[in-house]
Amino acid sequence: MNDRVSMTAGRAVDWDFAATVGAKLARPAPAATDYTRNQVIEQLSESSKAAELPVREVTGLNEGAEVPEARVVDRPEWIRAATQSMRVMTTGVKPGDESDSAKPGFITGRVTGAQTGAVLAFISSGILGQYDPFGPDGGELLLVYPNVISVERQLRVPPADFRLWVCLHEVTHRVQFRANPWLADHMSQALAVLTQDAGDDVAELASRLAQFVRNQRNGSPPHPNSTGVLGLMRAVQAEPQRRALDQLLVLGTLLEGHADHVMDAVGPAVVPTVSTIRRRFDERRQRKQPPVQRLVRALLGLDAKLSQYTRGKAFVDQVVSTVGMARFNTIWSGPDSLPQPDEIDEPRRWIDRVL
Repeated sequence: MNDRVSMTAGRAVDWDFAATVGAKLARPAPAATDYTRNQVIEQLSESSKAAELPVREVTGLNEGAEVPEARVVDRPEWIRAATQSMRVMTTGVKPGDESDSAKPGFITGRVTGAQTGAVLAFISSGILGQYDPFGPDGGELLLVYPNVISVERQLRVPPADFRLWVCLHEVTHRVQFRANPWLADHMSQALAVLTQDAGDDVAELASRLAQFVRNQRNGSPPHPNSTGVLGLMRAVQAEPQRRALDQLLVLGTLLEGHADHVMDAVGPAVVPTVSTIRRRFDERRQRKQPPVQRLVRALLGLDAKLSQYTRGKAFVDQVVSTVGMARFNTIWSGPDSLPQPDEIDEPRRWIDRVL
């Protein structure tokens, strides 16, 4: 996708209103003293710097730049940052650069803004950290300290170890994007295609949906992303949008799996209790949730994200154990070197095609 695709979906959202609604709906932070809050903020900032060099060493990805500062935020601050990032991703317009043509209608913008803000409020209590490649100064690392406090208490693990362990994962994302600047544009272009109005009529959509139902009944061999909500999305999409969705899903699976691989590779050398943290964290990921929460998570695609960690890490583990990290890094050469959907679960196919 070399040609820029018009980004239109985000222009229907009042992003400032989304940030306001999301911040108001965010769940309260866990109770903590001023001392605890100041300590976790300082420790996360220090840990994000301490994690950078081991991550660069293990990954072999080193752009040579200085280690940037992370931004340690609360839930409302993360929501506000997320709305700004989503605005850039879905419109290509940075805050303050909007023209009148880029502004949504008042009613439409408020409705979609409220919906977006509510979704971000729900997600905000589960995000430990996030590298935002569309943030200020070409990207920034956000660490959400109330959620770190909450999870380390649930897991009953040493706070200092857990905070560094979280930073190892999130700093890996920062290294991925800073060492490979093309990744952000690849994501943006795929998202632009995915959110573009395909101009399909109702008959076409109904036909695709009927075919999807027939395939499910006939037991057709499933596409890697053909089940659940993702399968339903693909069923009603035109082929360019399906390809764009698959590109985003595969890239997300690779990035998350690579970060988990690196986190475990670096962990034993710098985090004394890494095995305990990993075991309890994985148990927490798999823990059953109330039916309503499971439904909301499914609708928001959060369960698919959990699958990305597992499938992506298995892919990276196998490729690195087979060819080594240096040859694995061929994967960052460009879009054509990224795994295809059917290669994530069969790493040998990627090795045979690319290496």
